[in-house]
Amino acid sequence: MKKSLLLAAVTLLSLAVGAQTPAPAVTSADQLGWQLAVHSYTFRKFSIFDAIDMTKALGLHYMSISGSVNLGGTNTILTCNLTEAQQQAIKDKLAADGITRLVNMGVVQLPPDEAKCRKVFEFAKHFGIDTLVAEPPAKSLDIVEKLCKEYNIRVAIHDHPKGSSIYWNPDAVLAAIKGRTPLMGACADVGHWMRSGLDPVACLKKLDGHVFCLHFKDLNEADLKAHDVPWGTGIGQTKALMAELKRQNFHGAFCVEYEYHWDNSSPEIAQCVQFFNATCDQLVAEGAK
Repeated sequence: MKKSLLLAAVTLLSLAVGAQTPAPAVTSADQLGWQLAVHSYTFRKFSIFDAIDMTKALGLHYMSISGSVNLGGTNTILTCNLTEAQQQAIKDKLAADGITRLVNMGVVQLPPDEAKCRKVFEFAKHFGIDTLVAEPPAKSLDIVEKLCKEYNIRVAIHDHPKGSSIYWNPDAVLAAIKGRTPLMGACADVGHWMRSGLDPVACLKKLDGHVFCLHFKDLNEADLKAHDVPWGTGIGQTKALMAELKRQNFHGAFCVEYEYHWDNSSPEIAQCVQFFNATCDQLVAEGAK
């Protein structure tokens, strides 16, 4: 009897505490099914642990991790080669700083070698990462498709600029995934499209239904030498891109990969965060009318 009374009292206390603890506010981004994440490459001059702290300071709860990480000083290592102890240290830091999860990993190398590719997929599975960002050569595509199905992990094909990637044009991405598993799609790097002289809104429209995540950027000009600027202040048609993604019913991560002012980009990234949140509010409000 005493045990039953004690359990009842604990249950009532838990309910009372829960009633007093407000639920997290649902943001406009939440309503759209979007997550704003910092790509760790943004802070490549710093250790991954500092990068996590800097993400927390921006008020964000999502990150994507690069294909290689800086563990401090000059000690940079391929992410898939991290030891269990190093992986646990990163997991502990993410949890301590309130980073909910890693939304993806990449750009990773997926060569035409199944054993080497499998190592990357195994790491992603162990770390709880469900999307790999890569630019697999044509000879790797059958292997990639096989491993996507086996591990139930997505591969988002990334675009570097014209002259440095076979995937610089979305037509090449569509050709690579045509007839293959829906676990293969696109990581849309909108900045690199601009560097290649492409219209980023038109590129997104071509990839309708196949975009898994984005390396989101705004640039000062459409040129290979262009640099990042706070979202909404450059040539990138940033609000139009977000409106197009809403039209497509895209659900996924906008990864901030800010490749400028490497030593102190946080103030400009904070402007990007503000623009993103304000635009999400506008898109939700427009949809409610």
